[in-house]
Amino acid sequence: LSAVSSHHLFLSRLSPTPRYTTEMAALAPPSTYGCSPALLFNYPGTTSAAAADGESSTVVSNVLVHPIVLLSVLDHHTRRQEGAGRVIGTLLGRRDGDKVEITNCFAVPHAERGDEVAIGKDFNRQMLALHLRANKRETVIGWYATALPDENDPVNGESKCIADTSSLIHEFYATECEDDPIHLVVDTSLETDAMALRAYKSTPVSVKGEPLANLFHEIRLAVKSSESERICVDRMIRSASSADGAPASQDESAALQISMERLLAMLETCSEYVDKVVDGTISADDQVGRDISETLNSVPRIRPEVFDKMFNDSLQDLLMVTYLSNITKTQLTIAEKLNATLGK
Repeated sequence: LSAVSSHHLFLSRLSPTPRYTTEMAALAPPSTYGCSPALLFNYPGTTSAAAADGESSTVVSNVLVHPIVLLSVLDHHTRRQEGAGRVIGTLLGRRDGDKVEITNCFAVPHAERGDEVAIGKDFNRQMLALHLRANKRETVIGWYATALPDENDPVNGESKCIADTSSLIHEFYATECEDDPIHLVVDTSLETDAMALRAYKSTPVSVKGEPLANLFHEIRLAVKSSESERICVDRMIRSASSADGAPASQDESAALQISMERLLAMLETCSEYVDKVVDGTISADDQVGRDISETLNSVPRIRPEVFDKMFNDSLQDLLMVTYLSNITKTQLTIAEKLNATLGK
């Protein structure tokens, strides 16, 4: 770890307190640093450990993960450095009582060697500041990691969701979160032909006031998709059927026509319902009326000529982006062929 930049925060689980670089000396270490190896408690549910300690904070019992988070973790894992055991990053989202919703994440550089961990603390804070400029509602709620492969048999060995150094990284994120951090583990080993997802929360184990370990409790986890995410995931699943990964061939105009026909049918259904309520054929439903009113109010009132101008401008921008992307693709293809020719 001597080659790591001085902007990294050094932690050691064997010493009573962590070692810091000179720039981090003013940061007060938490009381649970210096724990022994992390312990794993495989029970998906709630725990009464916080209540036993007299804590008044709400215990997290459910975690919701958006698909964009999983795709970001997999992309980070794919682009990891050669020989890296696992990758870690910061989780962003929202807390609502005993539920946590993970909506975004970003990668954080780190290095693990033996019993020591180096984390890119300054990089983490800079990335967080950039993310908060785009979405101020998101906060740091924990960290993610991929499963750690077996050192003796990285290919066929069993991967570990929780490692000894997980306790140190978890304690670092405890200083970055307002509440107890959530630890998300993505098992990329595909041992069971599936990608396992697990969420954990940690409780320090102490004997006579001395911290001995961090006990990780598995909590319930579910994948939640927004409408736009569901559309993208469905499109990716359909694209997987083709040999080259390209989108499956389909008539885009026919798909648009089907979508517009469905929209027209729903509008006719609403109009028919309103007519029957006005005529007294059926009794009015307050909830349905409010839903129709909110739907109509969500549609902006734009004059036809203004709408045509906006549509044409957007179409020109889209055509320009498509043109530039095709030029870039062509240049990359030419560059690859030149490099292959010169390499020979």
